[in-house]
Amino acid sequence: MLEVGTKAPAFELPDQNGVMHSLDQYKGQKVILYFYPKDNTAGCTKQACGFSERYPQIREKGAVVLGVSKDTVASHKKFEEKYGLAFTLLADPERKVIEAYDVWKEKKNYGKVSMGVVRTTYLIDEEGIIIKANDKVKAADDPEKMLNEL
Repeated sequence: MLEVGTKAPAFELPDQNGVMHSLDQYKGQKVILYFYPKDNTAGCTKQACGFSERYPQIREKGAVVLGVSKDTVASHKKFEEKYGLAFTLLADPERKVIEAYDVWKEKKNYGKVSMGVVRTTYLIDEEGIIIKANDKVKAADDPEKMLNEL
């Protein structure tokens, strides 16, 4: 996990509509950048819907939410449409940003070891500095917790 107080790595990724987004374009706003394992899975859906429900309050506090997984643009589009998500999902199938933010790790699931995205949320300030980092994320609680951090 990246350290609080360090500059957030720059990136450019396509969203669910194929539009490119870079961290630089959010200068002057706080960014909740969260990494999740997979579209349309139970925990990831709870987390995404929680951020979507709170998105008006998050915007009021001058922040945006960017969700990142290694799913494709098409997968993100289906996920967004199925749940009416109000924020941006970024596709990172090559794991460039996932690895830059140090969230591609060994995971154990029912004794089986594999590599995958560890659910992690970063709060990045208006100048691009990481001010909160959490890799012990509970999917259902994360959106409310991040709203309270703003």
